[in-house]
Amino acid sequence: MALSYSILNNLNFQVNPGEFVGIVGISGAGKSTLLKILSKVTGPTKGKITVTGRLASLLEVGTGFHPDLTGKENIFLNGAIMGMSKREIQSKLDEIIEFSGVERYIDTPVKRYSSGMYVRLAFAVAAHLEPEILIIDEVLAVGDAEFQRKCLGKMKDVATEGRTVLFVSHNMTAIKSLCTSAIYLLNGSVYSRGDANKVVNEYLAKEAKKLHLIEKEEENNNTGNELVRLKLARINPGEGTKNIIDVNMSIDIQFEFWNYIEHDEISLSMHLYDIKGECIFNIGTSATIVSQGIITGNTTIPRNFLNDGSYYISIMVVKDKSSVVYNFQEVLHFEVEDSRADSSWYGKWAGVVRPTFIPFEISNSHD
Repeated sequence: MALSYSILNNLNFQVNPGEFVGIVGISGAGKSTLLKILSKVTGPTKGKITVTGRLASLLEVGTGFHPDLTGKENIFLNGAIMGMSKREIQSKLDEIIEFSGVERYIDTPVKRYSSGMYVRLAFAVAAHLEPEILIIDEVLAVGDAEFQRKCLGKMKDVATEGRTVLFVSHNMTAIKSLCTSAIYLLNGSVYSRGDANKVVNEYLAKEAKKLHLIEKEEENNNTGNELVRLKLARINPGEGTKNIIDVNMSIDIQFEFWNYIEHDEISLSMHLYDIKGECIFNIGTSATIVSQGIITGNTTIPRNFLNDGSYYISIMVVKDKSSVVYNFQEVLHFEVEDSRADSSWYGKWAGVVRPTFIPFEISNSHD
């Protein structure tokens, strides 16, 4: 299958040593393409890029690993690619293995690793071999929550060590807390650059009302991997029109996938995020043994649960209860609106959820 890249137009910027730069923008803005070019995974059709210093990148699960080599052998291979001596790599080996959590399988060829094990080891290698420049795309989503917290903690350490980092993420809280500056990409060009808080706020203000994709159907079978591919994702408001989802409407969500895995336990896990990238909740199915064919998943968000605002959904397919097959990120975007707002309401209610409760009862006692 041919790789697909977003088009970059007239990009011109410089990152100074020691900067921690976040890159934000909606899907298709060119973020991952930019990192692939900087990492020399692909070359630009025109223009040039100058990189000074030892560079490590974590772009996609498996990038830079040889499938037939063991985890330990791949650690040495990656270090050698970065120009490190065997002694330098050996001094970090135990720390890398401990951080990755794959000690039991470190002498196993990585082609037998799950995607979660793969990315844990890949991040551990990239973060601990101390490159002068570290480039990270948001591949940490295939790791579990505990490992993601470890990764963010390690990235904070990297930020204080004076190394240069470029970090693509849809988690705006992580961008604000980790990055000293940010770049907002729009249609393959730099729309704005500056202080991370300022750029993130500008991105959220501009894009919030544009993120509206409540139905996606894959005719060309492109989204996914060799094990599972997206067929359909759809949001159906419980009542009203498709263009308006009101706070008092239930939200029916449907997913369909082509499954190429034979006779394994498959489960689905759905994550709901707000526009800042904060996870509102995560729900999952019990594991079910399925055959090859179409997998369908349905769920409903009840009425009077979500606050008005912008949200997006990611869906994860899991095999054998723990092995992540594929994480379909930002499959659907939708807006929740409060049609009851009028002159007596002053702005948006606080919080991302606003469930309906029994009203407060007031009593008076003279005991």
